[in-house]
Amino acid sequence: MGRILYSAMVSLDGCIEDPDGSIGFTVPDDETHEMANEQARQASAFLFGRRTYEAMEQPWRAAASRADLPEVEREFARAYLDTPRYVFSDTLTRVPDGVRLVRAGDAVAEVTRLKERTDGWLGLGGAGLAASLLDLIDEFALFVLPVAVGGGKPFFPVGRTLSLRRTEHRAIASGVVYLRYERAR
Repeated sequence: MGRILYSAMVSLDGCIEDPDGSIGFTVPDDETHEMANEQARQASAFLFGRRTYEAMEQPWRAAASRADLPEVEREFARAYLDTPRYVFSDTLTRVPDGVRLVRAGDAVAEVTRLKERTDGWLGLGGAGLAASLLDLIDEFALFVLPVAVGGGKPFFPVGRTLSLRRTEHRAIASGVVYLRYERAR
């Protein structure tokens, strides 16, 4: 049975976007990028909301063929493109090969089915999608960046209490702290 890992780069104050909707503060250093690459290589599939999908798909498709990028970025692009991707959206009408479009209203049923049919990790990205699938998420991984953005879109949905147990933590020389939690059941 598959397990869902909701993971993101977040500010010290817990946001995945700043108050203007920008994710510019989330650009990782090489060591953090290598950890993200390893996480991407271990994923059996990626599950994205529309906005996260749009932020990921075009840049990483383009990066895969660019020889001028650092190897750590090309590695991520390869892992990303080699992994099946599901985008949950009610507004998109087409997606490229390698991506499956699922109506957002069908997310719980589709992800429940995927968990039953998949061995390994299902990498989840997007705060809105994560909020709609919160009861299905098995683990949470945060790359906490040494920046406070003063508000914006939070990693965790507002108004929900989750009891979690830390399973891993690492401090990176750049000041990033990696935290991984599973549900305390």
